[in-house]
Amino acid sequence: MRGPASLILSGVAMALAGCGGTSATPSPAALRLQREDLAAVSRALKTAEPSVATEAAAAKKAWPLVANGPTGAPAITRPLIAAATQSAAKVKVPAPLGETEALALTGPASQLAGLFGSSSRLDARGWRMIGAALEEIEHGPPAAMRFARENVALYIESVYDGHFELAQIGKQLLDGYRKLGGPSAFGRTLSQQEVDALARAYSEAAERLHPHVGARLGS
Repeated sequence: MRGPASLILSGVAMALAGCGGTSATPSPAALRLQREDLAAVSRALKTAEPSVATEAAAAKKAWPLVANGPTGAPAITRPLIAAATQSAAKVKVPAPLGETEALALTGPASQLAGLFGSSSRLDARGWRMIGAALEEIEHGPPAAMRFARENVALYIESVYDGHFELAQIGKQLLDGYRKLGGPSAFGRTLSQQEVDALARAYSEAAERLHPHVGARLGS
C-alpha cells in the first residue's frame, strides 16, 4: 500500500500525465509529437541513470537501518544516512524531466516525467528529513525530540515511495514505446535495445527498497 507521502506527490504525476492528450485517437501530427517527446525523455533518463544508480546503492545500504524506525548505533546509522542524503541531492534532473519543462510534454512522456520528478523530490526530502529527525531525537530538547519521533515515519515512507515511483518508470516506458508503434515507428530515434536497457535501469529489481517500510506515525 502506498502511503500519504506518495499520495500527495503522485497527484503531480497524474496531473502531468493528463497533459498528454485525451481518449480520442491522436492525429498523425500528435503521434509524431508524442514519439519525439518519448525519445527526448528517454535520452534524459539515460543521462540521469548514473546518478540514480548511485542514489539507489546508497539508499539500499541505509534502508535496513530505518525501514522499521531508526535503529542501530549512531556511529553506523548516521554516516549511511548522510551518504544517502548526499546521493539523493545529486540526482540529475535533465530537461525535459524538470518540473517546468515536463508541463509541455505529451503522451506517455508526460507520465514518465511526472514519475521521475515526484520520485526525486520524495527521495531528496525524505533522506534530508530523516537525518534532521535523528539529530533532534539524539540531541534535541524534549519537545523537538517528541515531534521527531512522532513524524520520522512520514519521512521514511517518503523514501520508500520515491523508490516505488522510480521502479514504475521502466514498465511505463515499455508500455509507451509499444503504444506509440515500437521499433518500426521510432526507427533510429529510439531503438528497442535502448528502451530495454532503460527499463532494466528503472525497474523494481534496481530501485525497490526491501524490506517494506514498517515505521508508523507516532511510534
